[in-house]
Amino acid sequence: MGEETVDRRVRKTKKQLRECLTRLLKEKKVQDITVRELTDMADLNRGTFYLHYRDVFDLLEKTENELLDEFNSLMYRHNAQDLTNNPAAVFVDIFHLVKDNSDLVYILLGENGDLNFVNRLKHLVREKCLQDWMEVFRSGNSAFFEAYYSFIVSGCVGLVQYWLQTGLMESPEELATLAEQIITQGIRVLENG
Repeated sequence: MGEETVDRRVRKTKKQLRECLTRLLKEKKVQDITVRELTDMADLNRGTFYLHYRDVFDLLEKTENELLDEFNSLMYRHNAQDLTNNPAAVFVDIFHLVKDNSDLVYILLGENGDLNFVNRLKHLVREKCLQDWMEVFRSGNSAFFEAYYSFIVSGCVGLVQYWLQTGLMESPEELATLAEQIITQGIRVLENG
């Protein structure tokens, strides 16, 4: 059996487990999910689960890490000038990622979500924004940056939560344009919208 076949099977197995975990997280907290119910739902045996994960918490952590890695790589595809000249381009990529993983993101950012995930997400955004800020402005008031960053990132997380709660009514492109307008024009968007 070729390595590619094994890799495809492993990817399929992990994907099944992630999807089942997401379905179960809609109903209950992670600490209430057992390996048995997860593997029964995925139609896998527990031995297969333990080949890849220590426990349900390990599965959730690895799933979160994969999502954060993908998010981080999207952010670093864009340089400081992209963020300055066309912030919507960055948001389009991010909102497509959110849409593609909407069930999981909804849970992680929701009422019973994982605060650690949200904090790690904010830390990634902060590092990229700080790097870009320093490149664009070369200096500046760090206290102002911290206030600006906190405002923007909290607003963007809130916008994503709103979008998920309202059923992803807008396209990622529409939401990206809205985010850019809110960040660059503020209250004038509401006055003209």
